[in-house]
Amino acid sequence: MASPSRPAIVATGLRKSYGDKVVLDGIDLEIAEGTIFALLGPNGAGKTTTVQILSTLISADGGDALVGGHDLIREPDAVRALIGVTGQFSAVDNLLTGRENLSLMADLRHLGRAAGRRRVVELLETFDLTEAADKPVATYSGGMRRRLDLAMTLVGDPRVIFLDEPTTGLDPRSRRAMWQIIRDLVADGVTILLTTQYLEEADQLASRIAFLDHGRLIAEGSPHELKRLIPGGHVVLQFADHAGLDSAAGLLAAGTRDDAALTLQVPSDGGVGSLRSLLDQLDRASVSVAGLTVHGPDLDDVFLTLTGRPDNERAMAR
Repeated sequence: MASPSRPAIVATGLRKSYGDKVVLDGIDLEIAEGTIFALLGPNGAGKTTTVQILSTLISADGGDALVGGHDLIREPDAVRALIGVTGQFSAVDNLLTGRENLSLMADLRHLGRAAGRRRVVELLETFDLTEAADKPVATYSGGMRRRLDLAMTLVGDPRVIFLDEPTTGLDPRSRRAMWQIIRDLVADGVTILLTTQYLEEADQLASRIAFLDHGRLIAEGSPHELKRLIPGGHVVLQFADHAGLDSAAGLLAAGTRDDAALTLQVPSDGGVGSLRSLLDQLDRASVSVAGLTVHGPDLDDVFLTLTGRPDNERAMAR
């Protein structure tokens, strides 16, 4: 596996406007080789525009960027030779079979007949599409279509892949199957820039995450580092009866009680030390706890805190 310290993508001061609307307002990115970097943000934040610029689909109005050490402006063909792009919607031909779709891509990549056939067979096996290889894509399920779409992206063996919401619309099982494929790619040294509307997906996959809002990067770090930016951790104490709940509520004034559920929610950082201190305090007061669960801030909480969007605006698409 390639060294994670080497940057696969470096962008400095990227800017893009459409008329009076500023879409990107001078963003900087550095993405290490062989890692997954997730770019998150609300609708219209500039995520897809960033992907389009870095994949040479559109040009920036300002700033500089290197992909695989090649300058986007001076060496676009070299960049295109290194990258693959999978968009939000499957770019497959429904009238062709899975094998024919892959063979067409192999021809476009100028692999040669023998090399192309080998690559097609390899990808069909990797993506568990061998049995359906000679069936029209119109008969494929959503998960199969997304796997075929990603397989087509990999025909040219790209070392940097842009995944723009790759699991949108998939059921949980298909989504997790796609996650494993993505992890396997990274284990082979591939670098992935991911945009997603599923915060859990970014949490599961990405080693680093950046939040983009109104064309500016407002936070960047590992999932753990980002969660530590905000409060919100708590412990939920479960009691066997109202007497235990009453005693605990009187002892822990900062707690929020739920009489119907016989629970008390107490603010906590979730650390072992603070949890031990809480239980010791209850034990000294002879308050018996039937059970407890520890909750820390998740990326949903980070998103809401950083962008100020209410719950019904958390979906993060384009």
